[in-house]
Amino acid sequence: MPILLTGLVMGKAETPTYTRELVRLQWRPADPIDVWVVIPRNVQKPRAVLYLYSFPSTDERFRDDNWCQGATRNGLAAVGFVSALTGDRFHGRPMREWFISELQESMGSSAHDVQLIIDYLERRGDLSVDKVGMFGQGSGGAIAILAAAADPRIRAIDLLNPWGDWPDWLKGSPLLSDSERARYLSAEFLQKAAAVEPIVHFPQLKDRALRVQQILDYPNNPPAARDKIAEAVPSDELVQYKDRTAHAEAWKTTGLSGWLAHQLQPESGERIESAAK
Repeated sequence: MPILLTGLVMGKAETPTYTRELVRLQWRPADPIDVWVVIPRNVQKPRAVLYLYSFPSTDERFRDDNWCQGATRNGLAAVGFVSALTGDRFHGRPMREWFISELQESMGSSAHDVQLIIDYLERRGDLSVDKVGMFGQGSGGAIAILAAAADPRIRAIDLLNPWGDWPDWLKGSPLLSDSERARYLSAEFLQKAAAVEPIVHFPQLKDRALRVQQILDYPNNPPAARDKIAEAVPSDELVQYKDRTAHAEAWKTTGLSGWLAHQLQPESGERIESAAK
């Protein structure tokens, strides 16, 4: 397959409130990336928010009408994709290789993807990329930290249960079986993981709008790793919820994109609040 830097439109849907395109991009051999670009109607050159969910999430939510409406209801475009070695992007590999076993590649390649996707969005001409937002959950949150530290165009970062503090995370995460855990706690593996440690990049984000949300009963983040992340974040940028019910209740106010919309276009705060009621 040729290198598709400009994007190949694979499909398009139009609704009364948004349009949605599936665009295929590629900059590495045998690793095409499907990017969903959801643009609200009646908004001229909206700013964009990138959405990256945690391994092993697929792109299924980006096809969902309720998700698309929620992501664009505040006048922002939503751009969704999946990380390297995830979903349809896992192919041509022996089964022993997966997102965690190739952690440096998974994280590094995905962070690079973010920069190149923003380059593509700029070339489109129908979106504004002067201030880009990014929502990252789980491993997607860890990747968002790396990407934002490398790309100053990302001005607002909203993280939900981001992974990080690899020694503690690998020691306690239930995503790893006990039989394979020793391999990931070896000095060799931890040295490679240190190259993509998100916690060390928080100081580089001091000039950005940052929110770190932690759900305390989220199972995939061991308490020790979760607490290390919390310690690395200024208290006014950290929001903790005792459980998923409390988090869902809080999101009734601003929804998926409300906080990011306020950071990227604060003049629309009044409209955001009314849209959430």
